[in-house]
Amino acid sequence: MKLRSPWMTSAVLLSSSVCLAATAVLQPVAADQGAPAAHKPPAASTLRHSSYLPVNMSQHAKNYYGLVKGVDNLSVRRTASGNLIRFSYRVTDPQAAHLLGEKTATAYLYGEASHALLEIPVMDKIGQLRQTGPLEVGQEYWMVFSNKGNPIKAGDRVDVFVGSLHIDGLIVE
Repeated sequence: MKLRSPWMTSAVLLSSSVCLAATAVLQPVAADQGAPAAHKPPAASTLRHSSYLPVNMSQHAKNYYGLVKGVDNLSVRRTASGNLIRFSYRVTDPQAAHLLGEKTATAYLYGEASHALLEIPVMDKIGQLRQTGPLEVGQEYWMVFSNKGNPIKAGDRVDVFVGSLHIDGLIVE
C-alpha cells in the first residue's frame, strides 16, 4: 500500500468536498424542473406607482418660512406638459423676502432625486420669466423654471435658491 503525503490527502478531501457541495446545490434546481414556469415580472405598462403619498411641508416649516423668510402659500407645479415648473409664493414680509424681488439675484430650482439644477429661462423680448421689483404684503408672485427633458417629475422634492435665500423640501404637484 502506497502512503500519501499530508498535502495530497488534504487536496483530495478539498476537491471531494467541493464536488459534494456542487451536487447539493444542483439537486434542488433539478427537482424544480417539473414545476411550472417561474413567475415573470409584469410588463412596464402594468407596473403601478407607490400608493404612499409624499409628505407635505410640516406646519412648523410653513410657520418658519412665514416668519423668517417672509413668504407663505408656497407651491411648485408643473406646467406646459412638464417643460416648465412654476414656483409661486405670497409675501408676508417684504423686508425678509426682498431677494425674491431682486432682478440681479439668480434663482435656481434643485431636484433632490434627480440632482437637476434648473434655471429661469430668458426670452428675447420678455426677459426673465419671473416677477421682480418691490414686493407688497399679501401679493402673490411667481417664477418659472425650464424643465427641458423633464428631469423633475410630479411628486419630487425640490429646493429653491434665490441668492442667499433657500426654501427647502417643496413637493412638485
